Amino acid sequence: MTQGRRARGVENDLTFAEEDANPTPAAPFTCETCAAGCCRLEVWCLTDTGVPGHLTVTDHFGRTLMDRLDDGWCAALDRDTLLCRIYAQRPLVCRELEVGSPECLAERG
Repeated sequence: MTQGRRARGVENDLTFAEEDANPTPAAPFTCETCAAGCCRLEVWCLTDTGVPGHLTVTDHFGRTLMDRLDDGWCAALDRDTLLCRIYAQRPLVCRELEVGSPECLAERG
């Protein structure tokens, strides 16, 4: 195995067999292949994106937050598919968390 070969003049950290000149890229990060770790975070509703009121709570500081159920997961998360049931109306914080970003990867653990 060889690590850190140069590809097109750029150092990379791909690992592949010597005889394989074309390494297979890792599977892409997608929400569909994740255990939805970010859906356990405290999410503030900072802007009005249309989040249904029955999925929010107000904390003792008066901030509007996404409600979390007894299992700790976001109230908008479909427990069977692990997909957001209000994706088009999700809070700004959820919209800004980029798939594969350092924050995303930290939550994927």
